[in-house]
Amino acid sequence: MLKEHEKKAISEHYQILSNQLEGFRPRKAQREMLAAIARALGNSDEIENNTDTLENHGESIVVIEGPTGVGKSIAYLLSGCIMAQSRQKKLLVSSATVALQEQLIFRDLPFLAEKSGLQMTYALAKGRGRYLCPYRLYQITQNGVQPDLPGFYDQSLSKSPLNAEERRLLKDLADAFHKRQWNGDRDAWSEIIPDHLWQNVRNDRHGCLKNTCPHQAECPFALARQTLNQVDIIVANHDLLLSDIAMGGGAVLPESKNCFYCIDEAHHLSKKAVSHFSAAHSLQEARSMMNRFPQHTTRMSLVLSNQEQIQYCNPAEDAAMELQKYWLDWETYLNGCTYFEDEQNTESVWLWEPGIIPSDLEDLVQNTHKATQTMLGTMQNLDAVLNAKRKEIAQDGDTQVIDNILLTWGMILSRFEQIADTWALLQEVYQDTSSPPSAKWIVLKRDDGIDYVFQAAPVSASTLLSQQLWKKSAGAVLTSATLRANGNFHLLLKQTGLNFLSQTQTVALQSPFDFANRAELYIPPLTASPKEVDKHTAQIAEWLPQLINIQDPTGTLVLFTSRKQMEEVVLMLPKKMRECVLVQGERSKSALLKTHQETVQSGSASILFGLDSFAEGLDLPGALCIQVIIAKLPFSVPDDPIDSTLRHWVEKSGGNSFMEISVPEATIKLTQAVGRLIRTETDYGRVTILDNRLLSARYAPMILQSLPPFRRI
Repeated sequence: MLKEHEKKAISEHYQILSNQLEGFRPRKAQREMLAAIARALGNSDEIENNTDTLENHGESIVVIEGPTGVGKSIAYLLSGCIMAQSRQKKLLVSSATVALQEQLIFRDLPFLAEKSGLQMTYALAKGRGRYLCPYRLYQITQNGVQPDLPGFYDQSLSKSPLNAEERRLLKDLADAFHKRQWNGDRDAWSEIIPDHLWQNVRNDRHGCLKNTCPHQAECPFALARQTLNQVDIIVANHDLLLSDIAMGGGAVLPESKNCFYCIDEAHHLSKKAVSHFSAAHSLQEARSMMNRFPQHTTRMSLVLSNQEQIQYCNPAEDAAMELQKYWLDWETYLNGCTYFEDEQNTESVWLWEPGIIPSDLEDLVQNTHKATQTMLGTMQNLDAVLNAKRKEIAQDGDTQVIDNILLTWGMILSRFEQIADTWALLQEVYQDTSSPPSAKWIVLKRDDGIDYVFQAAPVSASTLLSQQLWKKSAGAVLTSATLRANGNFHLLLKQTGLNFLSQTQTVALQSPFDFANRAELYIPPLTASPKEVDKHTAQIAEWLPQLINIQDPTGTLVLFTSRKQMEEVVLMLPKKMRECVLVQGERSKSALLKTHQETVQSGSASILFGLDSFAEGLDLPGALCIQVIIAKLPFSVPDDPIDSTLRHWVEKSGGNSFMEISVPEATIKLTQAVGRLIRTETDYGRVTILDNRLLSARYAPMILQSLPPFRRI
């Protein structure tokens, strides 16, 4: 439970912060959030005292919806850091977007450290792929021609040798890193490093030489990990957090039992998790990999003995030949398959019936799975013997050749793991009807010849998050401006697996804004439904000149769910209005926002046309946005294989997927979108929704009740 000295520390530092800010006005909701976090994390001792299970059943987990203006980041950073320091834990803050990460690292944390009097340290956590591998960089720049390095150059890793300009950039990277003018962080380099070039100088966990690397002492990733062990607060993102979970925890980030988690933008976590734990691979890529496999084992003959080749290389080559037979069987079957949709498109999808492997493919699926597992096992054995051989050679010999082999081999092993993961999901036999099955599908690609992509994904990450994150954690705070749908947290708890943890607490904070007097909601009487796409598009174009006065030096944000509709509306607008419109995609987001701000500040009207990414996280206070116009309710299109599988399962289980999934998700998205209007206590304006379903549909009252209490006009 919460200790007195912890209460006192939070109160005192919050008071210092208040005194440091001129014109500070206490926010009741912010104080409530500080207290709710402290109470929840204070229960972490109950988990540690329960020696029988050492599992978190929600005792120290709280879900907090904090509307814009509450000051969420200051609340969870201050309360969370004090609790983490008191309980000898790390506070690990995870966000969904780069923008929030940068805000935390460059604005909120420095501000809190300066103004609160709290002594704290912090660092930004990134995955290994964001850091330079000095060994790989030096191998290229010091040895000249890349293909001369045995085992390094491989067409599977780089499509073509580097040109002169690319070599110049790599030389600049090497010089700057050697002179300590650059720390090896890709994001810290002054110019953009192209992806294909960066692939040559980064590494992954398989290719890394770890403690045997001659550059271990200056490895940017290793140094960054050391830093994480020394700070109080770690700022990460959802992808890195999920990657660490997938590797068992503690691989990149601290172990869950040593962390208090703060998951900001928590409404994104479940979707991120589903995407992260999906798997896919191309048939042609897999065939090509097996075709080239003897080339890799031949290279290994440079360092392995004849006996080692017989014991390890030969079984791997045999496994590759066996797997190649199944790839040929798949190609033959799929070339004659009639299940693919949209034959005129460059891509078409064959989605398998949820939970069921097609009967005529059962044997082929299971055999392919077994063959990939056998192949993976032989590859892992080879990896182990190569690493052992490297240690042996290092005692009195030059390791350059085997190091180059290991670098390439690590990349190949990493790619094959994705193939094995795909078939592990595809071969699963669905038995537990109380939870949804995995989605399984094949994509036919016609871009550059014919290729097939095998794909599979869990449709829900709730069990995985519950077992691998929440139950193992010391405590957690999940927060966002919008977490409830239809007045409750049911959807979020179910999607994140917190519904399995009975003691999880939920808190809905009140907004500090006076919505009833500062904002209004207008739903025009359009005659066309959004389902009548052409008519609805035409009516949007007719209504916008009536809703927006281009003589006023103010900003308007118009949000669409379809790029096609957005572009068509622009072309239908009167010329004078069209000149005021800035369209997402025409320039970078930052450039558009800069132009928008400059236009309004210069005394002219500016209209931003944007899609989903403009409906969240966009901060346009004051005159920069006095009206948000929403083209239609943001219902997701149920053509995604994962969503389709989940909806099918809900319907088959006797539920209503539209009311249980579509409406709640659309409600959360809509609430996020209307949240772009009022960003400060002095803001004002109007939200206009051009969707007549809000005037007649049976679900309309539920959605409207979830919105802020705008004055209806």
